[in-house]
Amino acid sequence: MKASDLRQLQPDELEARIRDLRDSLFGQKIKHATGQLENTAGVRTTRRDLARALTVQNERSGEE
Repeated sequence: MKASDLRQLQPDELEARIRDLRDSLFGQKIKHATGQLENTAGVRTTRRDLARALTVQNERSGEE
């Protein structure tokens, strides 16, 4: 997911995307801790996507 794609989202859509990414990251961390996660690189990717989304959200809050 690119930051330019996130910047095109409406604020409520961005909030929903952040919520989904947080839920996904939580689930992946639980699976990783219990040894059920096959794709461990997914945790890193999800964490970075969440950081991008939060950065876009913080940029928008600074503009106001």
